Amino acid sequence: MDKVSYTNLAKMWEFVERRALAHRSPRAKAVSDHAQTAGIPQGSAAQAELLDLLVRLTHATSVIALGTGSVIEAQQLVDGLNGRGQLTAVDSSSQGIALIRALFTDLDERTDTTLRAVKASADVFLPRLNAEAYQLIVVSGDASNYAAAFHEAPRLLEDSGIIVFTDVMAMESAQADGGVLNPADRSDKAVAMRELLDTVESDERFDSTLVSCGTGMLLAMKR
Repeated sequence: MDKVSYTNLAKMWEFVERRALAHRSPRAKAVSDHAQTAGIPQGSAAQAELLDLLVRLTHATSVIALGTGSVIEAQQLVDGLNGRGQLTAVDSSSQGIALIRALFTDLDERTDTTLRAVKASADVFLPRLNAEAYQLIVVSGDASNYAAAFHEAPRLLEDSGIIVFTDVMAMESAQADGGVLNPADRSDKAVAMRELLDTVESDERFDSTLVSCGTGMLLAMKR
């Protein structure tokens, strides 16, 4: 692939992102802007749009959103549930969980979906949940969330349930130094994502695929 092709790929990413932003509802835009103003970076619009579609494609009714201030992801997952089932949002940071609780307070009057916000770390909270009770888990935020979520995923997911890891290239943070793509980036997130990719792709209990959406998404379906 030559330099022109790489340039065109970057332009394509920008085009897709602009289209997704244009589709974003005023409520979702306000949610994302509020989180950004609060200093919590949000994932790409195309990524959020894909999460919405995944909920609908899998006919999920029990979903977990795990991450630091993953407010826009929570908004899109609620949209995808479309009044069905339950969304459990788990965040270990006080600022992040406050944003999610504010979102859920606003959405509570607009949806019949049961909304639950929990302030806890992934490794403490996930083992408490019922086995084979979830169809979709979405993981974002701190590096520590990813391994803890995948450790519990075989137990928590129903057969054919999906776990989605966002920002697997570790490029979302303003402090990222190239993420997974740069071997010199030895930040906690970059190191964790390199290990996660190898762990998930070699796990025979899952079928997985790496998707170049947002800052990278890894999707793994329980066999």
